[in-house]
Amino acid sequence: MSDIVVVGAGQAGASLVARLRKGGFEGRITLIGEETAPPYQRPPLSKAYLMGDLELERLYLRPLQFYEETGVDLRLGAHVEAIDREARTVRVGGQDVPYDTLVLTTGSAPRRLPDAIGGNLDGVHVVRGLADADAMAPRFAEGARVLIVGGGYIGLEAAAVAAKRGLKVTLVEMSERILQRVAAPETSDFFRDLHSAHGVDIREGVGLERLLGEGRVTGARLSDGSELGVDFVIVGVGIAPGTALAEAAGLTIDNGIAVDAEGRTSDPAIWAAGDCASFPYRGARLRLESVPNAIDMAECVADNILGAGHAYVPQPWFWSDQYDVKLQIAGLSAGYDRIVTRPATGAHAASFWYFQGNTLLAVDAMNEPRAYMVGKRLIDAGRSPAPEAVADPKVELKSLLA
Repeated sequence: MSDIVVVGAGQAGASLVARLRKGGFEGRITLIGEETAPPYQRPPLSKAYLMGDLELERLYLRPLQFYEETGVDLRLGAHVEAIDREARTVRVGGQDVPYDTLVLTTGSAPRRLPDAIGGNLDGVHVVRGLADADAMAPRFAEGARVLIVGGGYIGLEAAAVAAKRGLKVTLVEMSERILQRVAAPETSDFFRDLHSAHGVDIREGVGLERLLGEGRVTGARLSDGSELGVDFVIVGVGIAPGTALAEAAGLTIDNGIAVDAEGRTSDPAIWAAGDCASFPYRGARLRLESVPNAIDMAECVADNILGAGHAYVPQPWFWSDQYDVKLQIAGLSAGYDRIVTRPATGAHAASFWYFQGNTLLAVDAMNEPRAYMVGKRLIDAGRSPAPEAVADPKVELKSLLA
C-alpha cells in the first residue's frame, strides 16, 4: 500500500487524502484533478460566489500549502485517460502513474441539453464547476432575461440569485411541480410562493421544445407553444455520475460505480467514494449527491484502506439557500405516505415531517433550525415521535427527544 492514487480532486478526493494523512499513512499519495484550481467548495458557486459575495480563495477547501506540507502530490489540469488494472497504473498525459491502491472520486457531471434543440448555442450554461460560474457571471446584469430549465434545487438557487440581481427570470419545469423528484408538495408550494413573491415566472408542466438563435441563444420555444426572448439560459436538469473511466476499466457499474459496504469496487485494489459511487443500503443500492456524503464516505473509505473494516452507513442531510430562506433537510423521504406540518415559529418559516406509517423518514425545515436539529437527531437514532406530537404547537420540540 505504498502508493495511493486518487482520481478526482473534488470534495471527496480532498477529504480522503487529508484523512489518510491524519490516519498515519506515510506512503506516497497522488491526487489528480482535471480542473486547474485546487479542490474547492461547489455549493457556493450557485449562491454566494455567483452573487459576488465570496472571493475565489475562500472557495478553496484548504490552502495550497496544505498539500505541500502533507506530502500530497497534487496534479491539477490533468486528465486521466485510462486505468490498467493488470499493471496497476493510470495513464495521465501520456505517462503511466503506478498505484498499489487506486481511489476513484470522479464526482458527477451536469446533464446538458442536446445540440439538436440548441444546447450548443453560446449563452447556454450549466452550474457545476468554477469555470461554469465564471462564464455566466458577466451575464448577470440588471434587466437581463434569463431562462432557467429545471425546477430542482440548482435551478431554484440560480433563480434566486438572478432575481436578487434584478434580472427577469423565467423558470420552466416539465414535471407537474418544482422539486417533484425530491420533495413533498408542501415544500414545492412553499418555494413556489417564495419565488413568485420575488418576481420569478415559474411555469410548471411546461418543457423546453428548443432554443432559438444563430450561434447565440436569443429565445426559446416551450412545449405549450409559447415563445420568449432570452439573453442567456441556465440548465439545471440533474447530474450523471462520473463512471466513464471505471466503466472502460471493466469495473461493475450500477447507478454509479458499485462498491461494497466498505467502499471497494469489483476490483479489490480500487475503491470509490462520493457522487460517483453507489453502495449497499437497506437491501438496495443508494447513491447520494451531497457534500456531507462526499466527506463522510471518503473518510470512511480512507479509514478502510488503512484497515478499519467499517461499513459505511450514511446519515443523510442536505441544504439550500434561497433569498433569506435556509432550507435544511434531514434524512431521505423516499417511501413516505404522510406529511405532518409543524406550526411555524416565524415569517418565511415552515417544517414538514415525512412519515411512512408511524416511522419518521425525513424533515424539510425552512428557517426552522431547531426543527431540523431535533428531526436529524431522531432520524440518526432511528427513533420516531408520534405524528400528533409533531403537529401540536403546545408540544415543545425538545420534548420529542425524551
